[in-house]
Amino acid sequence: MADVVGFGALNTDKLYLVDRIPAREEEGFVIDVKVAPGGSAANTIVGLSRLGIKTAFAGRVGKDEEGRFLLDSLKKEGVDVSGIRVSEGRSGCAIVFVDPEGNRAILVDPGVNDEVSFEEVRLRDKFIHMTSFVCRYSNKPFEAQKKLASLNTISLDPGTLYAEREDIWSLIDKTRVFLPSKVEMRKITGSDYRKGAEKVIARGVEIVAVKLGEKGCYVTDGKRGFKIPALNVRVVDTTGAGDAFNAGFLYALLKGYDIETCGMAGNYVAARCIEKVGAREGLPVKKELEEFLSTV
Repeated sequence: MADVVGFGALNTDKLYLVDRIPAREEEGFVIDVKVAPGGSAANTIVGLSRLGIKTAFAGRVGKDEEGRFLLDSLKKEGVDVSGIRVSEGRSGCAIVFVDPEGNRAILVDPGVNDEVSFEEVRLRDKFIHMTSFVCRYSNKPFEAQKKLASLNTISLDPGTLYAEREDIWSLIDKTRVFLPSKVEMRKITGSDYRKGAEKVIARGVEIVAVKLGEKGCYVTDGKRGFKIPALNVRVVDTTGAGDAFNAGFLYALLKGYDIETCGMAGNYVAARCIEKVGAREGLPVKKELEEFLSTV
């Protein structure tokens, strides 16, 4: 009976706090190492769960220690994990490098994530939040998402991986709420975030929220558009900031707030996230977000 179901890759995040993110032929050193549960859709679902939304997740983990870790982390957050399949193989992993300014670089090992198929994901008449799979080994997850999008109401955060796919429009065309970054919007549409949003709306998407990083966000429903500045906070780690934004935005949308307020909610949850290391540590609870919204 979940209000929102997440469908995307499940990964263990191995966070390396480094003195700098080295380029080719450069070296640096590791300051600290942290291990945390991750996966873009899963981070957003955890954010929604903390905000009091009934949530569930569909996906796959391996029959290994990391798989148990990922399942346990979702259960502790009150997420229904009955739709997650445990299979032979290696669970997904993201190796994340974070410098002292909070900038990051990520390498992903998809593991069993890339074997998720339409047949094993039994979702009908749901609101589904989707994010990208690596699709290194097979295209099954992407095909599953397209089929599910035809049967359900979806929000989509494409991520860099899907933004680079030539066939991404086959999924966007079935999307109700589109949540890209400004870089992803340009890659997909060939335009800046405002004109890109117009192109997406023209294809049938109802709401677009473009994440602008330190400059906040731009939201539009095709009739009105708002550029909303980010909150001024001390940045510790930007890992999961976009996922946190999605949680705040979708929470406000589900609660019936107007799109401008939805953007403010997204900015608030993202700001709280980047004040801590990791994608979930700083995510707020419902009372905190509602108190913030009462002041705007």
